[in-house]
Amino acid sequence: MEYSKKPLDGIVVIDFTRVFSGPYCTMLLADLGATVLKVERKGIGDDSRAFLPVEGGESGYYMYLNRNKKSIELDLKDQQAVEIVYRLSKNADVIVENYAPGVADRLKIGYEDIKAHNPDIIYGSISGFGQTGPYRAKAAYDVVAQAMGGYMDITGFPDGPPIKLGASVVDAAAGLYMAFAVVSALYQKKSTGAGQFIDVAMMDTVIAMMENFVVMQTFGQMTPTRNGNRNLGAAPFNVYKTKDDYVAIAVANNFLFEKFCPVIGRPDLITNPLYADNKCRKANEDSMDAIVEEWTLQHTTEEVCKLLDEAKVPVGPILNLQQVVEDPHVLSREMIVEIDHPTEGKVKVPGNPMKFSESKIDRFVPSPLLGADTLDILRDYAGFSDEEIRRCEQDGVIVQRDYAGAQTRKL
Repeated sequence: MEYSKKPLDGIVVIDFTRVFSGPYCTMLLADLGATVLKVERKGIGDDSRAFLPVEGGESGYYMYLNRNKKSIELDLKDQQAVEIVYRLSKNADVIVENYAPGVADRLKIGYEDIKAHNPDIIYGSISGFGQTGPYRAKAAYDVVAQAMGGYMDITGFPDGPPIKLGASVVDAAAGLYMAFAVVSALYQKKSTGAGQFIDVAMMDTVIAMMENFVVMQTFGQMTPTRNGNRNLGAAPFNVYKTKDDYVAIAVANNFLFEKFCPVIGRPDLITNPLYADNKCRKANEDSMDAIVEEWTLQHTTEEVCKLLDEAKVPVGPILNLQQVVEDPHVLSREMIVEIDHPTEGKVKVPGNPMKFSESKIDRFVPSPLLGADTLDILRDYAGFSDEEIRRCEQDGVIVQRDYAGAQTRKL
């Protein structure tokens, strides 16, 4: 089957982001076909180039989040480097940055600065607390947004301390929201011709993704707190011990409960007034969970999953990461892909979860070595002549790095 071009083919993005939230956003745009020009600090690059795991001098963290991108090194405190950004911006559709509020303006690459050179630019800013509000200037990492947005207070067990979610989900969510906003702005620009500024805050994304926890407070007049693996609105919905491990079971409504009870040998529970509906089951959740775990302890995790899968009751084993990356379903969905890195060889990273019928996302070019594309970017996207490039080198504005022996990258 022949596939059409990718959804964002022809879109040029200038990427001033680092670490996770911003690079995750621009990686998604690059996966969808956008040309992403990653501007990295001269001589240092993205902070995540030093994040573990590091093998042979390259970071796996960086390699995953910066695939399908080109790298140019610039010292943005140098006015000549800023002038390069202005020339690049004239041919760009989108700019994304995740500096602290005010930093881009101080560097003279903020929205108004860029807009003066490209009035139709779409400019996205990701930050911890947004461009406005009392917390605007407050520094943030994912854990701070999780703490202040409410996640940590609802994560963990009732008698335990607040717990950070395992992955930096707020960083990822901010990147996802920004990617969605950028694509929406590009669509709107088709009809209006106008660009715009987009402000995404990590703390905002926490609140937006709170499921029913916020309305429990505002509508239900109940302050949710740590609930372990239980669900606020349904039971039995928990992680249960089995003969050999643990298993997650989610019986979220009466229909599922009526299918679940015969499997565990307790059809009588269906008509028991203690467990007649979710409200009753939640009120009697301790005894409900004890009944379920009495059954799961008699079986292995595999047996529990087989029996409940057959009954179409949601169930799953607790997989570790080795099991996840080797899982046949995960592999069949192309959620683990192999990238041939120019210095580190073959590296496996997560794939892209978006599956299009007409635009297959199968281009996973390795992350760039620091500044590897500087000359090409100057020529192809800023319109620099060879003489101008020589002058930039002589003035120390750019560095022409020698990556002899590295494999050729093709974008």
